[in-house]
Amino acid sequence: QVQLVESGGGLVQAGGSLRLSCAAASERPFRLHGAGWFRQAPGKEREFVGAISWGAGGAYYAASAKGRFTISRDDAKNTLDLQMNTLKPEDTAVYFCAATSPFYSGSYYSTDTFTSWGQGTQVTVSS
Repeated sequence: QVQLVESGGGLVQAGGSLRLSCAAASERPFRLHGAGWFRQAPGKEREFVGAISWGAGGAYYAASAKGRFTISRDDAKNTLDLQMNTLKPEDTAVYFCAATSPFYSGSYYSTDTFTSWGQGTQVTVSS
């Protein structure tokens, strides 16, 4: 299990930027866990935003996030960040940080992949 705490949400105008951060605490080194961001708007299912694999693996993005959002991790600080640029009103949602089990190998696009979740942080984009 990984304990995850998100921060950095808030209210921003369309076209603006926000940076979300997730602080992780785990028994095994955080660098051994894949990690990602999901979001959930009112009345909608939780959806994948982006993920980054453990080790020297790559980053993966939803089509809606590609080119605007950047996911990064600092394993020395046990943090996962999501830089969001050119925000749109449809990006409004609660954003969740999530982590996989150690040494996970597989797809990152499903909520079923992730075994630990944060409580979420609200992002509101006004038009």
